[in-house]
Amino acid sequence: MVHADASTFAEGITKEAAYQQILDQAEGFNLSNAAALLWHAYQSLPSPSNQVNWAGFYTFDPLSPANRPRLILGPFQGKVACQTIAFGRGVCGTAAATQQTQLVPDVDAFPGHIACDGASRSEIVVPIVVPAASSGEGEDGKNEKKKVVAIIDIDCAVVNGFDEVDREWLEKLADLIARSCDWP
Repeated sequence: MVHADASTFAEGITKEAAYQQILDQAEGFNLSNAAALLWHAYQSLPSPSNQVNWAGFYTFDPLSPANRPRLILGPFQGKVACQTIAFGRGVCGTAAATQQTQLVPDVDAFPGHIACDGASRSEIVVPIVVPAASSGEGEDGKNEKKKVVAIIDIDCAVVNGFDEVDREWLEKLADLIARSCDWP
């Protein structure tokens, strides 16, 4: 059963331990609770992690035209955000279009960065991908087509707010969410 204590993190917790707690809790969560869990984890950690100023999700918009896919705002914690983002636009759209994590140490150096919150200085965006319905998967599981169903978007108010530890654990979270949610 989901309980508010799930978002309580021990004082002095390490980043790795906080991410493990997130993974342990998130399997049964919807995206709203996962966003809250991420937010509280970051706020419990030392700098730069406690400088996270936005944590949440954008999901694939099933009503977007096939030739112009876009993301729509999902559950999040932080200031009001952009409601739609085209694939290929900004950090989120780039992650969605490439199906690759975007770890951006300085958003001012990222061409086409979308500044929903002018205080953001660094960002990490991790795509959540699942097998495409019309997958051409072979018996060995290779060449399986995948589609982006959502992205995890985390912004930080300082430059270099994220590192490879964040990438590793957020990619694990994206995989967990991809497997544990019923995506269309």
